Amino acid sequence: MTKTTLSIDSEFVVLNPNQQASVELADGGLYQRLDSAYNGFAGHQLVSCYAFSANWPSWERHPNGDEIVILLSGQTEFILQTDDGDVSIKLSRQGEYVLVPLNVWHTARTDNSCKLLFITPGEGTEHRPV
Repeated sequence: MTKTTLSIDSEFVVLNPNQQASVELADGGLYQRLDSAYNGFAGHQLVSCYAFSANWPSWERHPNGDEIVILLSGQTEFILQTDDGDVSIKLSRQGEYVLVPLNVWHTARTDNSCKLLFITPGEGTEHRPV
């Protein structure tokens, strides 16, 4: 085995249903490759990292599992749409995280730069405008 240092900023990790990891370049063709190379992403999880400095333009939900989102830097607020109404979860300290339950619509709001680590069950992910 060759020892190689990778960066979550430029290489994401795909975990297959047997928990074996593959590395994928985080480029413009990533999501097309995930669908074609990983059977529509059935049973897979994506470990990814994104930085952003504005509110998300859409809601999303994951019908095939819970998503974990960990704050690496900055601050952000997650809004989860539940049967009892919207729930706001603020992440303000490095290492804080939100567990987004299966099939719950969610979005993020921020007015500063932040960086998040995502562990996402990507199969069947849906989006809709805010």
